[in-house]
Amino acid sequence: MSRKNSIWAPWRCEYVSRPREDGCLFCRIFEESNDRENLVLFRGDGCGVVMNRYPYNSGHLMVVPYRHVSELEALDETEMLEMMKITRRLIRVMKELMCPGGFNVGINMGAVAGAGIADHIHLHIVPRWQGDTNFLPVLADTRVVPHALLEMYDGLKKKLKSWRVGKLERKEVEKRWQEDR
Repeated sequence: MSRKNSIWAPWRCEYVSRPREDGCLFCRIFEESNDRENLVLFRGDGCGVVMNRYPYNSGHLMVVPYRHVSELEALDETEMLEMMKITRRLIRVMKELMCPGGFNVGINMGAVAGAGIADHIHLHIVPRWQGDTNFLPVLADTRVVPHALLEMYDGLKKKLKSWRVGKLERKEVEKRWQEDR
């Protein structure tokens, strides 16, 4: 019988051992103003962007409506449109900043579908690179995340600083769409 080796991953200790907070994490961080500490990258009219503190991969972002709903069909048209516009812009920014080979974009609705925060719907954007899935997640339940979280936050925040979704004049929206193409 072979003996399995263990790999120490101290950055995961905080996640697995932290007490679960009362109330909704997303509602709390959007009520607060300390965006860098909470990893809030962007605040739109109806949705915001949060970096995942325990990322599946470097640059793992979540687009979150401010309204506390758990189901996709509970979102109104404005919230859904803003989520998609923000997602599109984030993908463009990450392509420029990080040069990933692709992205996983999706929503896990309900705990059985893998939602870690099942009561507040959110959309995940996970940049992917060739070879980023290797033996560590399979054999050791460990992932290698090469970018420091706050370093990644600062880089993305700088790129998003002048961008706004929501109540812009029509000419400004059209101008920015042309620049994004």
